Amino acid sequence: MALGRARVAGVDEAGRGPLAGPVTAAAVILDPARIPAGLNDSKKLTARQRDRLCAEIRAVAQVSVAHASVEEIDALNILRASHLAMLRAIAGLAVPPDHVLIDGNLLPRDLTLPAQAIIGGDALSQSIAAASIVAKTCRDAIMVDLAQQFPGYGWEKNAGYPSKSHKAALQNLGVTPHHRRSFKPVHNILYQDKLLSD
Repeated sequence: MALGRARVAGVDEAGRGPLAGPVTAAAVILDPARIPAGLNDSKKLTARQRDRLCAEIRAVAQVSVAHASVEEIDALNILRASHLAMLRAIAGLAVPPDHVLIDGNLLPRDLTLPAQAIIGGDALSQSIAAASIVAKTCRDAIMVDLAQQFPGYGWEKNAGYPSKSHKAALQNLGVTPHHRRSFKPVHNILYQDKLLSD
């Protein structure tokens, strides 16, 4: 067991780069006797593999998922909002972990538990890999839902990331309430619209 401690939570987020939607974090405490086979960085897995593993992880591990909203992203900045989602995910675990492993190079400033930041942690730690899979799967599902409410942006395929078609839709269809106004492509379109209407 990592660091000789009994309960280690891996924490990762999904959705720092998109122009739309929340940022989602997951905290996962794996049972060392029941670790699902095939855990890996979520970006190296297909959507089908992620869905299967997410169901397996939820069946055998302690899992907590939390979000920071678009409003919080715009108010705080994306890094602080990601950390807020991570703190919420950790707080949502049924029993607090003894130690937390966080993907990245910075720890959330309000985290009071013993913790370690690991760059590229989703490829180095099974519990972080599990968290990355759960966070990405949950966030993708949210974006598929939002795509039905706001068709035309391709969120069911691009998950809100700045693909060519998403940026074209922003120009043609305008900004939705789910777009991050502090992100440059969205801000520029709003500013351009403001200049035209002034």
